[in-house]
Amino acid sequence: MAAIPSQAKSKQLRACLLCSIIQHPMDFRKNGCPNCEEIMQMKGSPDRIAVCTTTYFDGIIAVIDPESSWVARWQRTSKYVRGMYAVRVKGRVPEDVEAELESRGIKYRPRDQTDQD
Repeated sequence: MAAIPSQAKSKQLRACLLCSIIQHPMDFRKNGCPNCEEIMQMKGSPDRIAVCTTTYFDGIIAVIDPESSWVARWQRTSKYVRGMYAVRVKGRVPEDVEAELESRGIKYRPRDQTDQD
């Protein structure tokens, strides 16, 4: 489960470009991304955090029970951990991450809602 950031830190929050979870940069640095660390590899890497997350996101959704939440299904976060998620994230994952996803047979879908079903 991801921690809910305090309001004092809200201007520094970043959203993961792959899963859209919102965390403070120190949380990404200390723990990586709780959903996609295996692919994103942000733990302990400020440079990787800078390219795999963004401060440009719209809306925040608190997901408490991802598996039974219709909002989590709509946002494609129902298989992820509980936490705060951005409704829309501006930006794309780095090319190496896209290539890794493709090699695993996973279709990359940007979180900026330009690729609607």
